[in-house]
Parts: sequence; C-alpha cells; structure tokens
Amino acid sequence: MAWKKEGFGTLENGAEISKYTLTNENGTAAAFTDLGGVWLEMKVPDKNGKLDDVLLGYDNADRVLNGNGHLGEIVGRNANRIGGAAFTLNGVTYALVINSGKANNLHSGPDYYRNRLWDADVEETELGTKITFSLFSPDGDQNYPGNAEIAVSYTLTPDNSLRLDYTMTSDEDTIANFTNHAYFNLAGHKAGTVLDQKVWIDADTYTIPNEESIPTGELVPVKGTPMDFTNMKAIGQDIDADYEPLIWAKGFDHNWVLNHQPGELALSAKAVDEASGRVMEVYTDLPGIQFYTANFLDKEPGKDGAVYDARGAYCFETQYFPDAINKPQFPSPVLKAGEEYRTTTVYHFDVI
Repeated sequence: MAWKKEGFGTLENGAEISKYTLTNENGTAAAFTDLGGVWLEMKVPDKNGKLDDVLLGYDNADRVLNGNGHLGEIVGRNANRIGGAAFTLNGVTYALVINSGKANNLHSGPDYYRNRLWDADVEETELGTKITFSLFSPDGDQNYPGNAEIAVSYTLTPDNSLRLDYTMTSDEDTIANFTNHAYFNLAGHKAGTVLDQKVWIDADTYTIPNEESIPTGELVPVKGTPMDFTNMKAIGQDIDADYEPLIWAKGFDHNWVLNHQPGELALSAKAVDEASGRVMEVYTDLPGIQFYTANFLDKEPGKDGAVYDARGAYCFETQYFPDAINKPQFPSPVLKAGEEYRTTTVYHFDVI
C-alpha cells in the first residue's frame, strides 16, 4: 500500500489545503482533501484491467467550496432533510436554516462541513491504508446543541474496498446522522448517462415522501411500484414512470428501508455496468439508504474538463431516515451526551 500528499490550493486566509491519494497493490486509488474531508477520486479496474475514475468530483478547491450537488462530501451533523427546518429535543426547539423547499433544511446547510479544513492523519492498518479526518464542531454550530468531536476515516483495502468509519461524541444530547454524498458512474465519471446501469437494493419498503421530499411517516411496500429494486433492474426502466413520488423528485431521490437487522453490517445495495464489467457493492449498518440519480445536476463543471448533468451518476447515501428526528416511529438519530455514534459503510468494487 502507498499514499502521497500534495497541495490542493489555499483558503482566502492563506491556509494550505492538501490532497491525499491512497493506492493499493492492484493500482486501485482513492483521493481525498482535508477541505471538508471530501472524497475526490476512485480509480478502479474494468473487466480488462483498465483503470478509470468512477467518482464524480472536482480537481480544485474553489469548486469544492462553491460547487452544486455536494459531490463526495461528508454530510453532517444531519444528512438529508429535516421538515420545517426545526426539531425539538429534551423540550427545547432548535430552528435550522431553511435551504430546501418552502421551509425545510437539507444536509445541515448552508454552513456545510465542506467549507472547513479538517485535521488529517494517515496510518497503515491491518485492513489497509487509512486516512482519518477529524473536526471539532462547537455547541450551536449549524444551530445544533452540544460540543461535538467528529472523525471520519477512509480505508482502502487490498480487495478494492473503500471502508468509511464515522464516529462522534458530544457533551449534550444532539443529532448524529452522517453520510457521504458520493456520485458514482461505473462507466467512468465522464461517461454520461447511467440509465443502462443496473441496481439492486435490499429493501421491501421505502419512506414515501410528500411533494417536498419530506417523509409522511408511512413505510410503503415497493412491490408493484417503480420503487422495487429487489430484483436487479436498469435504472432507466422505471425512472420516468407515471408515479407521483418520482415525478415530484424528477427521478429517484428517496429513502429505502433496508432489510438487515439493526446494527448489522450487511450487503444492502449493488450496481453493475455490464459494458465495463464493473460492479459496486454497498455494505452498511445503518437503517436506510438514499438512492439518488443526480436529478438536479445541471452542466456542473467537474474534474478533467468534465461537465456533469442530470442522470449522469447515482448516489447511495447510507443514513438514518430523512426527518427521523421529527418521526418517533423511525429509528432515532439522537446521540446521547457522553455516548459514541459509530457507524460503517463499505463500497466494494469488483468486476463481473
């Protein structure tokens, strides 16, 4: 295993930004920046051994700071949406910034973690080369309670997996619900549409949303609907179906309720690009996964001169359910003071 560190620009205050690249014995490489702990690159082989970058991303700090779509970002303290941009915890109501729809909060914005330099540490472990990004988030940050110590590590393994481990502690009860907003195109990040690529999701139900993508609280069976990925199918097969949740979201952008036991690290989703032979498996111990088909990317300038458009990639955002803090019937994203939030997601790359 090997790794290297190089410059990635500077912030307005002169602080230096770095890029870190991890490479395993197969030539598989993953790159990150300490600006937000953002995942920048994922170069994996196809069925003929040809390496290509299957992760949409940026090649300069300005685009990381100002890009649209949250490409490769660590999202927290709360990933996804909170309805009404507010929640009540221990009798206290916390108002968040409205940055989605008429009155909702999305990805804890607009003061995103991508805008901050994280501490970085690289080490060799039994599993492979690991880079850990850590951040202190003070009480009141993004309007959440509690002083929080956050760490997110990425480990590149010899079997072409990237393991993401998230931890957080807080001195007050608060929300902890992190994800990575990585966009994948197994044909290569510049390849365009992903509608022919196939997806499987281990979920019999999903959290049906309203017109503003806030779950109603009801779990709806996927069987007999376009939301059924229990058998692998092409993304394009049902994406334009006459089905209100798809029409409202302009494609897939919904939370599936995973079938595995609570806390079990289990195979939860899979994607295949038959032309290149690349396969990606997603393992998580979290209860939900947001499958999103990049519906709102619009001529987004990317790395290597690429331009990213809608349906040119997809995300598997492992998570607690959207608006879970306001839905007591959903698994709770509350982290108790002094306890540790700890969760793992693995993206494993292979070929047919």
